[in-house]
Amino acid sequence: MITATIFEAKTNLSELVKKAQAGEEVVITSGREKTPVARLEAIQPVEKKRLGFLADPNFVLGDAFWEPLSDEEMGFGPGEEDPLLSTPDPAIRRGDR
Repeated sequence: MITATIFEAKTNLSELVKKAQAGEEVVITSGREKTPVARLEAIQPVEKKRLGFLADPNFVLGDAFWEPLSDEEMGFGPGEEDPLLSTPDPAIRRGDR
């Protein structure tokens, strides 16, 4: 086990990180009594996982995925328009409201 004061850790951080990556235990101490206050340890790499349909490498989105949704699929009722596609009220543009 390697121990280092906070000052020593600031001065030799790169070296201490390399030792931690090599598997050594590094403890940071503080004060005259050199009380342990922190431990420096390497982080193990995390395996990336694909979720949902991305987990299957053979999954292909069909052509229908790229087709526009109908008003019914968008959740608009009869006579309702997509608010993002409708023309703004001219009074709003002039500042009459």
